[in-house]
Amino acid sequence: MDYVNAPGRNHLFVPGPVNIPDQVIRAMSRNNEDYRSPAIPALTKTLLEDVKKIFKTTTGTPFLIPTTGTGAWESALTNTLSPGDRIVSFVIGQFSLLWIDQQQRLKFNVDVVESEWGRGADLDVLESKLASDSAHTIKAICIVHNETATGVTNNLAKVRQILDAYQHPALLLVDGVSSICALDFRMDEWGVDVAITGSQKALSLPTGIGFVVASPKAIEASKSAKSLRVFFDWSDYLKFYKMGTYWPYTPSIQLLYGLRAALDLIFEEGLENIIERHARLDLLWRHGA
Repeated sequence: MDYVNAPGRNHLFVPGPVNIPDQVIRAMSRNNEDYRSPAIPALTKTLLEDVKKIFKTTTGTPFLIPTTGTGAWESALTNTLSPGDRIVSFVIGQFSLLWIDQQQRLKFNVDVVESEWGRGADLDVLESKLASDSAHTIKAICIVHNETATGVTNNLAKVRQILDAYQHPALLLVDGVSSICALDFRMDEWGVDVAITGSQKALSLPTGIGFVVASPKAIEASKSAKSLRVFFDWSDYLKFYKMGTYWPYTPSIQLLYGLRAALDLIFEEGLENIIERHARLDLLWRHGA
C-alpha cells in the first residue's frame, strides 16, 4: 500500500527539514517574477544585509546559492582551496563524515581526526598538529559546529584560541547547518573564515538555499584558489553584486520572499531569545520533561 498522509496538516518531528511557519508559507504563495526587474535586486539587497546579522558578522560577504547544505560545503571548499591542499577535518558524526567524503573526492589532502560519535572534536589533537606545523602546510581547519546526527556542539571559540596561540594562518571553515539561528554563533568574534547553513533548518524554510558567508581573508584566498568551480564560483556573484543585479543564475523567487518572512519572524522574536528558547527546550528534553 502506498503511503499517504492523513487528513490535516503534516507535522515534522525531525532535526530538519523543520515545520514551516504559516507566515512563511503565505509569503511564498506567489507567481514567478522577473528576477531582473528592480523589485528583486532591491529585495535581495535587504536579504544579504540581514543574513549577515544572523551570522553575527559585519565584515563577511554573504552568498545565497540555489542549493542544499552539501552545495554550500562544496562552495566553501572550492573557492578557498586548491587540489592537494592539506586540511584538518573532524569526524564526530554522519554529517561530518559526509563532508570529509566530499573533501577527499575533491582531491584535498585530508588529515582526518576521529572522535567517538557522541563526543566533540578532539581539540588536543588539533593543538598538537598546529604546534608541529611550523611550515604552515595546513591550509584549512574544517569543523561542524553542531553535528545533527548526535546533537554534539563543538567549541569554536576554543578552536580560534588554538589557531591564534600558534599564530597559524589556516582558514577556519565551519558547517553551521543545524546551529545558525538555533545556537549562539559569532562569526566575527570567533574568527570564522567561511560559515554555511541551509534554509531547511533553523531558518524554517523549504530546502533550496545554501547560505555561505565568507570573511575578507576567505575572499582574498578565493583569488588564488585553483579548485575547479563554475556554479559555486563566488567571483560570479561578486561581479553581479557590483552591477547591482545580484544574481548570476536564476533564484527561486518564492524562497526569497519566504526568506524575507522568516528573517522578519526571527528579528521580531529576537535572535538571542530564539537561542535561549532552544537552550531551554534542550534542557527540558534532557531532563525528560
